[in-house]
Amino acid sequence: MTSYRIPFCRPFITGSELSYVEQAVREGSLAGGGPFTRKCERLLSERFGIAKAMLTPSCTAALEMAATLCDVGPGDEVVLPSFTFVSTANAFVARGARPVFVDVREDTLNIDERRVEAAITARTKAIVVVHYAGVACAMDEIMAIARRRGVRVVEDAAHAADGWYKGRALGSIGDIGAFSFHASKNVVSGEGGAIAINRAELGERSEIVWNKGTNRRKFLDGLVDRYTWVDVGSSYAPAEIVAAFLLAQLERLDEIGNARRSLCESYREALAPLHRRGLLALPVVPDGCVPSYHLFHVLLADRRARDGLIAHLAARGISAVFHYSPLHSSPMGRRYGYVPDDLPVSERSSERIVRLPLYPGLGKGDQSQVVEAIEEFVTGRS
Repeated sequence: MTSYRIPFCRPFITGSELSYVEQAVREGSLAGGGPFTRKCERLLSERFGIAKAMLTPSCTAALEMAATLCDVGPGDEVVLPSFTFVSTANAFVARGARPVFVDVREDTLNIDERRVEAAITARTKAIVVVHYAGVACAMDEIMAIARRRGVRVVEDAAHAADGWYKGRALGSIGDIGAFSFHASKNVVSGEGGAIAINRAELGERSEIVWNKGTNRRKFLDGLVDRYTWVDVGSSYAPAEIVAAFLLAQLERLDEIGNARRSLCESYREALAPLHRRGLLALPVVPDGCVPSYHLFHVLLADRRARDGLIAHLAARGISAVFHYSPLHSSPMGRRYGYVPDDLPVSERSSERIVRLPLYPGLGKGDQSQVVEAIEEFVTGRS
């Protein structure tokens, strides 16, 4: 494994994680659904204006819950971007749905809202939007389409904890939202996630699905004398020690966000001259959007330039990466009849993108070295 002097990402540790985990162990709170879980869920609900937040073992698990709550099954279709992580599709495909891939916008790399309605058919159960890099999709337009056509909206907010759209938190706008607390995200618990239930009619059923398909919540609330199997569900509660670790992170969300914002602004300022010269393109944040500052990327001219810059940075001990390989052109995508040329913006974006090191603790000197190495490569001074 290559060892980098400047890694691509590094989790921020607040200092309270071990003491909270120790407290959970000392108090015997090991299984899911304990006091640390409830504290995390309350914090998420209050901060982001979510009607009901529930922790999950991962964002993938949250998306799987969303698929169940949307009653997705064999023969149904789900509209989603191809430029995303595989979990966005897998959660629905695993239930028998066909993914209907839509191209992304050139500027934000989010699903192109102008192409969504044409992808909807009588079999469509949901539109799944992905807030790439924590920058909001055009949610007003997408929600209007969904209400007009009678389909659910699921927000894949894996990148977007503490991202905002016109004063509303990402993940709180659609019918259902899904968050990630993977070790690579802004707020981490190693593995972990949360589901946001934003429609009252889904609240009771979400508890049942979360509790393995049982009405255990009613039992705990004293509403029934025993609980039993009443619906489809699974084991969606993370261990309490995961929630304890996460609480320490969520309590410092402002500090983490401010550090990441400062780094993104520094990258943007330092690389702006190269953008103006047409040597690379910088991320776009539309009016009304406040990103989560999950990542900072640049777009090069083509795949050759992309690969060259990554190699150039690696030679200087700097880790930079690209993603995603579009899902429609993958082996699974081809099984659904797609070919690479179907979604040209997704293809071009994948070939051009470079994600730069970004994490609290990335020093100014290290960030300057990243910028200098980029300048060397794109100006031919290397």
